[in-house]
Amino acid sequence: MNLRRTLNDRRGALAPALTLALTLAAAGPALAAPVLMITVDGLRPLDVIDAPERGFEAPNLRRMMQTGAYAEGVRNVLPTVTYPDHTTLVTGVWPDRHGIASNLTFDPLRKNLGGWYWYAVDEKAPTLWGAVKAAGGVTASLGWPVTVGQGAIDDNIPEYWRAYTDEDAKLEHALATPGLPEAIAKESGVTLVDIKGLTPEDDEAKARAAAAIYRIAHPMFFTLHLSALDEDEHIHGPGSPQAKATLKRVDAAIGELVRQARAVEPDLVVIVASDHGFAPVRHDIDLDAELVRAGLMTLGPDGQPVDWKAAAWISGGSAQIMLKDPDDAAVRAKVQALLARLAADPNSGIGEVAGPAEIARMGGAPGAAFWVDARIGYTFGDKLTGPLVAPPSEKGTHGFFPSHPEMRAALFIDGPGVPAGRALGEVDMRDIAPTAARLMDVAFPSAEGKPLF
Repeated sequence: MNLRRTLNDRRGALAPALTLALTLAAAGPALAAPVLMITVDGLRPLDVIDAPERGFEAPNLRRMMQTGAYAEGVRNVLPTVTYPDHTTLVTGVWPDRHGIASNLTFDPLRKNLGGWYWYAVDEKAPTLWGAVKAAGGVTASLGWPVTVGQGAIDDNIPEYWRAYTDEDAKLEHALATPGLPEAIAKESGVTLVDIKGLTPEDDEAKARAAAAIYRIAHPMFFTLHLSALDEDEHIHGPGSPQAKATLKRVDAAIGELVRQARAVEPDLVVIVASDHGFAPVRHDIDLDAELVRAGLMTLGPDGQPVDWKAAAWISGGSAQIMLKDPDDAAVRAKVQALLARLAADPNSGIGEVAGPAEIARMGGAPGAAFWVDARIGYTFGDKLTGPLVAPPSEKGTHGFFPSHPEMRAALFIDGPGVPAGRALGEVDMRDIAPTAARLMDVAFPSAEGKPLF
């Protein structure tokens, strides 16, 4: 673990490119600035941009609009869910290149106990952590998706869970950088038990732990994932009183974290982004139940799948349809006819059905025979029996095709080198990673996007 590394030590390690830049700019500030990238999971941009009209309070994020730059919306990836979006934020590429196809791994027989894409080994594209580390900078991360075993992060507590009990803290400790949890607890009093869940209290504890990491490790690039807002929007709905209360607390935690971090790193650039927007839900679509009725999935005596020809890989408001044998033309034709019939029924909740060419155009991970988008107001459920359309299992969701305006993510950037009061319009999520790389003066040629300024 890289502890007590000073900012000057870190910058010295970025030679020769940064040394030359410092020499040429001796009379002014360094070109390279440390970057803190915070994600507020599920933050809708207009809930900050139009906060007074919408009844939200987010004074720290709104201040960033005045002193820095902000996007009116961020076009994100297919599907618009947390893990693929977070991976795009640190790679600058779509899922077809970075390989994180959804939140959960594909599990048609439901044997993986709801396992997610937690592991960095599944990530196929170069990351910003790797670029900064290769340049000699210290990297850190707290609660970021797809970071279990991410060797490019010097000081890492990845996002991982199994039961949301205190036992999960033992898992986190085993996966964290050795010595880091103890150093954070000594510096801030925050333990892994304090950040195990999805509540505002957890996000506030994460922010205190992040401030401690700045005092301990002085990272050049630090990623932090805050997830309580997303949880409240799923349970209570976007724009609900609970979501408003949570955003107020999360905004305050961000403000305090930035204050403490800039006491350590005065030239810190702060990027606050979200991974996706949110939409209200009124109905579930249990597509696997329809596949069972069509003879494309077989259930055992316990009601669980024992075999399949086609199965739905659900991502909230959209679902990939996977074929066990992609070369089985008869099964493909049967699935296509079934989906066409459902999409023609206005009561099914199914909107667009995309084939491989359209999936590729949207940058979705390859492999699906079809990708089905629900209408806003619907989400895909996981029941294997019962009607196609059922009462909702949650009040809000995301995961729809990125063409839906409701899925736009948020972006606020503030610090040295960021134009004040700059409205960036609507931006591509792939542009955020190369923007951070430019601010840190780090080469990142693998990104498909371009710096925003």
